[in-house]
Amino acid sequence: MEKPVLHIIKIGGNVIDDKQALFSFLMEFALLNEPKILVHGGGILATRLAEQLAIPTQMYEGRRVTDEESLKIVTMVYAGLINKQIVAQLQAQHCNAIGLSGADANVIPATRRNPVPVDFGFVGDVAPSTINASFLENLIQQGIAPVCCAITHDQKGSLLNSNADTVAAALAIALSAHFETHLIFCFEKEGVLSNTDDTSSLIPEITRVKYQELKENKLITGGMIPKIDNAYKAIDAGVKKVIIKHARNLKNTIGTIIVD
Repeated sequence: MEKPVLHIIKIGGNVIDDKQALFSFLMEFALLNEPKILVHGGGILATRLAEQLAIPTQMYEGRRVTDEESLKIVTMVYAGLINKQIVAQLQAQHCNAIGLSGADANVIPATRRNPVPVDFGFVGDVAPSTINASFLENLIQQGIAPVCCAITHDQKGSLLNSNADTVAAALAIALSAHFETHLIFCFEKEGVLSNTDDTSSLIPEITRVKYQELKENKLITGGMIPKIDNAYKAIDAGVKKVIIKHARNLKNTIGTIIVD
């Protein structure tokens, strides 16, 4: 029996920070007829708020280091303001959505990352096997679109900040037993570019060999590395399709397909 298609769509912080771009994206998301889950972070807004409160933001290889004060900020921004604004806008588009942190319904447990070799603080690593897939499946069967932020929890009472790309990949893997999962990373660029300043330098397809070449030549750096690493973890674990594309191209085929 053929599995139904499920779109796991991760939206990037630069799009969230642009009211018009986010509005347009959410209109397109609402029009998707197939089951769908939206995953978001919101790093830009969190960074801005941290600056206003004089709390330093630390990054390491595209990932945020989260101390106790930073955790408060990302929780307020991701699980609060951004999550509920997105849900409200989807409701306005007649898309019945529910906003979730990882702690809600134990949907995304995580393990605090080992401080060796780098101490990321209150950062949680997510294992697909621990995700409450049956709860999400029940929501989807009721026609409800889950909107998951990147705030997870350690099942011991502490919230954790997880990489939103990692959360999206883990959800796609966890739900691949019941759906043909398509993982879509949407952000403010056309896809993976060989020159980040040239929109015409889109790489339409990346293989594992090509990925290593691009990294070695420093053509892929920073946050794109964990994004593609997560793409390959998803593919290895049974996710059917992974695409990196511009948020405005949600419903068309323009973008970078990640393949073996």
